[in-house]
Amino acid sequence: PRQVSLSLLDAANDRDPLVQEQVRKSILTLGKQQPDKILSMCQDYLVKHPKVRQSTLSLSKHSTGQPHTSGIISLASDEMTRSKDVIPDWQQAASDILVAVGNKHINDIMEEILSKFQPGVLPHFFVVQTLASLSESNVYGMVPFLSAILGTMLPMLSISKQDNMKFVFSSALARFSESIMEYLANLDKAPDPTVRKDTFSSEIYAAYDILFSSWLQSREPKLRLTVAEALGSMSHLMPHDKLEEQLPKLIPTTVSLYKKNNEHYIISKSLCQILDASVNMGSRVLETQTDSLLLTLHQEVTALISSPPHCRTPANTFPDRLIVFVLQKLENNNERNRMGSLAVLRHLINSSTSMMETKKSLILASIRQPLLDQSNKVKKMVVQVISAMAHHGYLELEGGDLLVKFIVQHCALHDTFPYIMCPYAAPTHTRTLTLILLSLPCLSDSQVLWPSLLCYLTPAQYSNATTPLCRSLVLLGNKKKSAQEPSYVINFSEKASLPSPYVLMVRLLVNAAFPFWGRGRGAPSLRLLTVLAPSIHPNTQKVWESEIPPLLSYLEGEVAFFFILLSKTLVAISDDKWSCQLSAESTQYLPTYNSSLEEKSFLYKCIGVTLQQCRSKDVVRKQLQEVLITARHSDTIERTGVAMGIGLCASSHLDDTLAKLEDFGKSDAFKKASGIFGLLKVSSSCNDVDIEKMKSTLILCYGYVALNAPGDKILARIDSDILRCISKHFNTKVGFLDLTMKLSLIQSVGLIARAIGTCVTRQSYLFSRKMELLGAMLVHNRSVPSTNILENMVTFHNLGALLGRLSPRCTDSSPLVRRAAIDCIYTLLYIQLRYDGFALDYKDESVESLITLREKLNSPDPTVLYTTCSGLTKIISKRLPQQQLITLIFMLFEGLVDPQANCSRASSVMLNTLLKNRGAGLQDLVPEMLEVLHIRLQVISEEQVKVAVAQSVLILATQHLQTVVNTLIAYPLPFDSWSCEMWIALGADSTLASQIMEIMMEKLAVMAPYADKKESMLRPGMSKFATGPPLAMTCALREIMLNGQSADAVVALFPRLFSTLLVRLGSSVGVQVPKDINSNSIGPERKQSGKFPSVAVEALRILLARAQLEEVLKPLDSEGAWEKMQDPKKHMDGVTLLARAMAKHAGPRLPTIVENLCPSLNNIYECQRITVIAFFSELLNHHVVTELMMMDMLMNSMMERISDQCSTVRMLAIRGLGNIAVGSPEKVPSKLLYGSCASTQHRRGLPRNTLPPVSSFLPLLVVYIFMKIKPFLESENDEIRCTSIMLLGNLSKFGSGEPVFKDQIHNVLVSLLLHLNDPSPQVVKASKYAMRVCAPVVGSEQIATMFQNHLHEDKGLHYGEFVNDLTKYIIQDFPSMLNFYHITVIQFFKSNWAEVRAGAAMFIGKALLLSTFYGPRFLDLLTFAGGFPLHDSVF
Repeated sequence: PRQVSLSLLDAANDRDPLVQEQVRKSILTLGKQQPDKILSMCQDYLVKHPKVRQSTLSLSKHSTGQPHTSGIISLASDEMTRSKDVIPDWQQAASDILVAVGNKHINDIMEEILSKFQPGVLPHFFVVQTLASLSESNVYGMVPFLSAILGTMLPMLSISKQDNMKFVFSSALARFSESIMEYLANLDKAPDPTVRKDTFSSEIYAAYDILFSSWLQSREPKLRLTVAEALGSMSHLMPHDKLEEQLPKLIPTTVSLYKKNNEHYIISKSLCQILDASVNMGSRVLETQTDSLLLTLHQEVTALISSPPHCRTPANTFPDRLIVFVLQKLENNNERNRMGSLAVLRHLINSSTSMMETKKSLILASIRQPLLDQSNKVKKMVVQVISAMAHHGYLELEGGDLLVKFIVQHCALHDTFPYIMCPYAAPTHTRTLTLILLSLPCLSDSQVLWPSLLCYLTPAQYSNATTPLCRSLVLLGNKKKSAQEPSYVINFSEKASLPSPYVLMVRLLVNAAFPFWGRGRGAPSLRLLTVLAPSIHPNTQKVWESEIPPLLSYLEGEVAFFFILLSKTLVAISDDKWSCQLSAESTQYLPTYNSSLEEKSFLYKCIGVTLQQCRSKDVVRKQLQEVLITARHSDTIERTGVAMGIGLCASSHLDDTLAKLEDFGKSDAFKKASGIFGLLKVSSSCNDVDIEKMKSTLILCYGYVALNAPGDKILARIDSDILRCISKHFNTKVGFLDLTMKLSLIQSVGLIARAIGTCVTRQSYLFSRKMELLGAMLVHNRSVPSTNILENMVTFHNLGALLGRLSPRCTDSSPLVRRAAIDCIYTLLYIQLRYDGFALDYKDESVESLITLREKLNSPDPTVLYTTCSGLTKIISKRLPQQQLITLIFMLFEGLVDPQANCSRASSVMLNTLLKNRGAGLQDLVPEMLEVLHIRLQVISEEQVKVAVAQSVLILATQHLQTVVNTLIAYPLPFDSWSCEMWIALGADSTLASQIMEIMMEKLAVMAPYADKKESMLRPGMSKFATGPPLAMTCALREIMLNGQSADAVVALFPRLFSTLLVRLGSSVGVQVPKDINSNSIGPERKQSGKFPSVAVEALRILLARAQLEEVLKPLDSEGAWEKMQDPKKHMDGVTLLARAMAKHAGPRLPTIVENLCPSLNNIYECQRITVIAFFSELLNHHVVTELMMMDMLMNSMMERISDQCSTVRMLAIRGLGNIAVGSPEKVPSKLLYGSCASTQHRRGLPRNTLPPVSSFLPLLVVYIFMKIKPFLESENDEIRCTSIMLLGNLSKFGSGEPVFKDQIHNVLVSLLLHLNDPSPQVVKASKYAMRVCAPVVGSEQIATMFQNHLHEDKGLHYGEFVNDLTKYIIQDFPSMLNFYHITVIQFFKSNWAEVRAGAAMFIGKALLLSTFYGPRFLDLLTFAGGFPLHDSVF
């Protein structure tokens, strides 16, 4: 072996890569067997042959299974760092060895590596690379070393000048960060659980500063990407305050890399990590970056046309903004843009289910426009979105039928070229095929498709979609049939939208007459006929079930035909050797079909047919043995295929087949293990298959042998061979007999009987063992539990219907009928117990209690009767199977209109008892049940029954709230009186009402209140039409609040309800009736105006009444506020009256209302902003806003809306600021400046008569703007500084003589003075202008004269003398402000500009010179200033 190994090592340097690879594999094989020797030889060889080290190192890398000496570590380390140049193949192989060894011997490796990683000296490239690889492969071993490694590495970063070192350091920092995060995430597995994130934070941030500030600006794309990757990984370890500080720069910089690099995956990954880190720490910066992020990420998605993972963070953090953004982008007609938006939408629907729940209707409304797109690529993406929507319940909502129609229409598209192969080939048109594959499998599970898909079967334009339609309907129908759902049988008379059964039958029969047309629609059409048989006509079911299967066999090709073809082929070949080889290779090929048992079963039969033609007995027996040994006997399909194949073989080789079956039955495979040696024995022939299953195969084989054997030979072998062997295998103790074996016995006996029946017509035969065989079968089958034998037995299918008819009669006016009814129920329940498998003499305790209830029915007291009915229902509920419950409930719905009042009331009592006990499992039937209750309410005359029906609705809502709400919301508008009663019923439970209100408020916040549409094709322009769902929800809120029992919920949610309805009120002004609303139910006065009445006004009035705010209602009623709110011209006046009444009589409720209304000021709908700003504007007219500390919030809202795009909003905002003078005069200076403001309003285009108190707010407005502008004076952007200073100067024109302006000018005077020395010439000019304009407001004639004489934009300025004179005048004229000025100047010692810092120092210096004349105060201030870093060279 040593000589062989040395030879292999010599060959490692061969020039042929294939030879090198083979040598590696050979040495690796030897190394696994003798690791110590091989490693030692490799080590010695490397020392003696330095020229071949590269190849041998690669071999050693694959052989380091169990390193045991430091020699390998030392050798690999030396080889890795021998050359200062980077030689990737050679040094990488050495590095890989160190990493492999380090997985088990980390301390030894680190001792060696750290000796070459010394402070102050740049390490070898592969030393850093090895540390990075070790941290990735051995997290728990490396992390404890990383703190020291990072400390040593940080100084190296600043001295690294070459790109390759920057690259490897960046890569290492990324790997280190990922390892630390993995270590911290699995502290329970870590060797040192005391390790914390802050252990590494300072070093990571220091490294981040270098990477971000310097290395990220590199021109080398690969280095930029590696640095970006490192920054993303490091962001999770940075201190939170530092990360928060860096995010405004880090996120835009990372985003900008998309434009600089072609590889975007790493950038996206890094960005995702940064966003995750910011979200995890609760950063507020991310919100300001969201808009630009969304735009950039959308562009990326558009470029890739996929949904990338980096959409996750914005989706989880800002779902509302993201959905609005995506849906707005969806309106863009650009193909790639729309495809990208659809890809993101699909990703959101699939991955953010909970957050999308409240936005389903909005998404459904927005998807309609892409449905009309003509681009095939967009259509394909739309189908993928529909597929996602189908999985998450969108199809059940209003508008879901349009999505189904879209799918069907595109399945019906014509192919662009004819079929090439054969007339019944699958569709070849890529678009159609894609649509079918992507859409129909997922849609077939939806409840909305049965039976509505039938509508698309009869129109000619959908002919090409017949095949997928039929397949989907067959799947749906079979599911409903198996579940015994009532909806399986279609009542065509109740569904007017469906085609008639006659048209359907004719259409499907014509399809079947031309089976290969329309993409092979014949067979699916016939199968659908079978499924629809009970619905088309009950008498067709038996006929079609017997006649259609043969037709299907003819259409799809009878399997026997292929066997005949195979047999004829073998006869024609007439070569025994060829046939034997075919059978052998066919047997070997069997495992290929292990995942397709039907095809495998077919192959077994082909083997049997082939063996018929083989004349070699040895080959026959060998192949039969192979088939029996390799078969998987536990599977029914495969077991049947084996038996049929062996049976086919027996037709030519009866004796050999029976002999082989008997031999196999005696083989070791059937011998059970016994004793300790038996437990240890492993039989390859057994294949771990249950012996009972193998016996089942043999028993079935004997049956098929009898069936296929020659008739002149089989009768003589039945008793002596076949039945004898079957009896032997079946001779098992009754209690332990396998059910599969019993079924095989029954099937085998049936096959033998068929064989005997065929033969006895030609020869006589006495079946002597017939009685013995039948007796054994009876004995064994008697022991099988009824649940197994009767597995497919027909259940007591009409039990629910009978109980539904009989139960209400237990309260019949006749005592005899009552007793007879309960006796029948008693008998029916025991019949059901027999079906359940209970013995004939079994007595059920609950059913027996009916005898006691029977006696109570003798009482004529209705209360006693209803109580008895409730108890009876509980017993029925306990014993009734689930599949019968549905029938019973719908029969009780019929009982609600029983002619006898007692019986209808009893039906309602029983119905509610059933729903309480078992209604939780009926979610799928809730819409249908609500529809039936809605219909019944229209004909119920008994008031008590109506109350009970309302209770039924309430019970369903407590169990299936979302389904009930969605169903009732979808009812036609305006709600009829019965729909309103159902909504009112939901207000009876305060907790439930609160949940419903919250659901609706959340949906109203995101739904579009109206849509702009053309009122008529003949008229130009667009009109606003109310959208259905928001309108329905507003109506529902109104009805729920009409129930007095909802008062607690209304009071608890009053601020949110008030805010929601006020915004809805603004959305309904000037909006027309939706075209799909029944206009006949709208009053004549409303119909004449053509405008939809504001349901929100009615709901708001009811809300105030329910909250017991009668004092608010009185002035609103007396002043006609409600009518004004509905009039577009007087709407603002009505809202003003509402705000005035609320301010006077509901002050304590206002803070929360204002807080809830503030977000609406940013809505895209002008009408909503106008309503809210009008409400706020009037509130500022009352002192209550100051008392409740709402002034700042309201004033900020007014200021933000001054720049609104809508002139009405701007006018109301200015009015509100003017109202402050009335509501809070102490907040406004005494002097008014109406004239200046008047010119401002004229420039804005606002009518003068809208602003009577406008002058009162101007001083406050200017002060507010001063405060907002001041931070921009120190902006790093020259243009921003210049513009801010110019604006200050212009604003000062409005402040002449106002003390408040004087304070503001002094507040910014120091900044203006220091920026006279700004490095930007434009900023210097702006500062001169601002100081000259501000001079009159300063309050000093000396300073004003000085500014006017020396501060000219085009003239130079001796800055030192100017500062000296100004300091002297300030000390003379404003001695009380000296402390303020010096503290302000000191703050500029940390300015970004050296010139400004120098100016600040100069100011302090001039003051020091004057200290001799004005006292020691300046010396104290200078001592205080000494705490600042005055180390700048300019000082």
